[in-house]
Amino acid sequence: MKKKLTLSLIFALLLISPSFAGSTPDMKEGLWEITITSTMEMPGMSMPMPPQKYTQCITKKDCVPKNTQEGERCEDMDATVEGNTVSWNINCTTSEGTTRGKGKITYNGNTYEGVMNMTFSNKDGSSGKMTNTMNGRWIGNCN
Repeated sequence: MKKKLTLSLIFALLLISPSFAGSTPDMKEGLWEITITSTMEMPGMSMPMPPQKYTQCITKKDCVPKNTQEGERCEDMDATVEGNTVSWNINCTTSEGTTRGKGKITYNGNTYEGVMNMTFSNKDGSSGKMTNTMNGRWIGNCN
């Protein structure tokens, strides 16, 4: 009987613990429209890029937005959820070089805002930084 009571208490504590309660953000699962505004910085120049829009199905289990380009292999590392904020590290490789970045977005139901800072180094020796400001909005169910 004591063993059952102890297990029941541990289970109840897990249910009310902040880390368990905050393990999924307040976000609506489904199809999201994502807008990215970027600024690239290379030695001697800074260049704003035109905004990009794309759509992606996002779930609470996979709440990191992804915009992988053709020929690019990316892997999310160390993704964490704290309350409504999702943070992650990413490492991408292409035939031209490597890119590393850290991203953070905060969901608010059917919208989110965030930023991703990236550094890149190309095989030709050039390197630089890119700052991506991200905004997302839920637009419907996934097909």
